[in-house]
Amino acid sequence: MMGDRNYRGLIENAIESIGREIDPKVDAKDIKTIHIHEVVRCLRRSYYDRVDPKDTERTGFNDLVGGLLRNMQYGAKSGEFDLQDLKLKGQPDMIIDDAVIIFRSANELPELPHGDDVLYLNACMFIFNKIDGIIIYLTGDRKEVSFSLSKNNKMFEEVVRRVRVLNDLLKEQKAPILEPSVECMTCQYYDRCYINKRIGRPIGLRELVGLGKD
Repeated sequence: MMGDRNYRGLIENAIESIGREIDPKVDAKDIKTIHIHEVVRCLRRSYYDRVDPKDTERTGFNDLVGGLLRNMQYGAKSGEFDLQDLKLKGQPDMIIDDAVIIFRSANELPELPHGDDVLYLNACMFIFNKIDGIIIYLTGDRKEVSFSLSKNNKMFEEVVRRVRVLNDLLKEQKAPILEPSVECMTCQYYDRCYINKRIGRPIGLRELVGLGKD
């Protein structure tokens, strides 16, 4: 706190405002158009984002890198892949020659690319008919690591399958099954999937196993 102004609060509000501007715009009513990011992560989270959304919390400007690049003049435009009755929509951060590029923030540099990022990049390669893909991870202290990817039909088939599953569940107004992962702890819908009530007093091991009884 400096003077009478909460500068931390101002920064958080700025991050939230920028994030809302650069996030992919999803028309919740258009269930025939599914976005890549909706199906490479937890389907239940994507379902709630459409039918009963809650704001997500952003931790810093580093989380905005990809979106900011997409909205600059050298950023990539969005594209669609026709699935006959459905459309898969996506937007990489950059396209240079035959390479599709996405940027991701990270607390630590990964030894391998995250599975959801690989699926996202691969789907973008199909949408834009490119043969090479690159994922670049950036940390808050300006370290980076990159991974290259070639087009993979099997991975794209899995994305298409999940597109159809999400579309069916949206039509039926039925929440998808749980897909537990480490991301659950930071998900804004955690309390809709798991017990979120703290026990008022500590319980000792002896009490749990009944040793405290006479």
